[in-house]
Amino acid sequence: MAFSKDVLAFDRPAEVTRISTWFKASVMGTLKKRGVVIGLSGGIDSSVCAALAVKALGPDKVFGIFMPEHHSAGESLELGQLLAKSLGIQAITESIAPALEGAGCYARQDEAIRAVFPEYGTGWKSKITLPSIVDSDRLNVFQLTVQSPTGELKTARMPLSSYLQLVAATNYKQRVRKMVEYYHADRLNFAVVGTPNRLEYDQGFFVKQGDGTADIKPIAHLYKTQVYALAETLGVPEDIRRRPPTTDTYSLPQTQEEFYFALPYDRMDLCLWAVNHQVPAAEVAPVLNLSAEQVERVFKDIASKRRATRYGHLPPILVEPIFHETHEL
Repeated sequence: MAFSKDVLAFDRPAEVTRISTWFKASVMGTLKKRGVVIGLSGGIDSSVCAALAVKALGPDKVFGIFMPEHHSAGESLELGQLLAKSLGIQAITESIAPALEGAGCYARQDEAIRAVFPEYGTGWKSKITLPSIVDSDRLNVFQLTVQSPTGELKTARMPLSSYLQLVAATNYKQRVRKMVEYYHADRLNFAVVGTPNRLEYDQGFFVKQGDGTADIKPIAHLYKTQVYALAETLGVPEDIRRRPPTTDTYSLPQTQEEFYFALPYDRMDLCLWAVNHQVPAAEVAPVLNLSAEQVERVFKDIASKRRATRYGHLPPILVEPIFHETHEL
C-alpha cells in the first residue's frame, strides 16, 4: 500500500470492542480490581480512556479526579466536568496546589526562571519552548519565554542548569497527581488508568513515576490521530474533541509542539508510522507537504528522543532476577 494519510485508518467500532473486552479482562481478571481511577484533564486522551473504561466496566466502576493547580487552565476543569457528566461517572476535585507549595514546586520554578530573568516575580507568567527543527539542523536548545504583568513578552536561551531545575520542579505536578490517584485507588481497591497515546509513549512524553506510572494503559498502541477518531465513535463531547492538545503545565499557554514535538500531532503520527514501517522520507514528504530533507530531520528527532527517554521506560535494575518464569505473582 502506498503511503498516504489513510495509513492510520482503522475499524473504529471493532477497536472499541477489542479494547473494552481487553480492559475488563485486565482489570477484573489480571489485576483483580473492582474498578478504575482516572485523572481527568479535559484533554482528548484522558477523555477517551474514561469513555473506554465506562464501556468496559460501567459508570459505577469508574472514578474520576480533577486535580487543578495554580497554573492549570480553567478550561481544563470545565471540560473534565463536562466529560464526567456525559459519562455519568462519579468525579471529585482535589486541588494539588497546597501539596505543590509545601514541596517547594513553585518556589523552585521561580528560582530557575530568575536565573534567566531576574525581574521575574508576582504576576509574571512563563513557558518553555523549543525552536523548530524542521527548517534547520540547529541543536534543540530550550528557550524560556516570560510575560510581564503588562503583557510584554521576552524570550531567552536557557542554561542547562536552569532548564533542568525548572523541569524537575515542574515534574512535581505529575508525581503529586499520581499520588492522589493511587490514594483513591487503594481505598477503593481500584486500578489506576494511564492515558498516554502511542506518540507520547514512544517519544517519552511523560514523567517517570508521574503520569508514566499506571496499572493499565488502554490507548498506548493508538496514534493520537486514532485517539481523536475513537473519541467521535465513543461520543466524547465535541468541545473536548475541538480542543487543541496542550501541556497545561506552565502558566503561559503552551502547545505540545512548542514544548516537545517537531510537528503538530497529525503529521507527527504519520512520520512515526513511517519510521515504524520503514517508509523512506522521499515518499512521506509530498503527503505532508514537506521536503525530504525536512522529513529526515523529523525522523532523526524521533530516533533522538527514543534514545534520550529510554530511561523513562526502564524498570528498576536488579543484580539478578528475583522472579522466574515459573513463579506466579
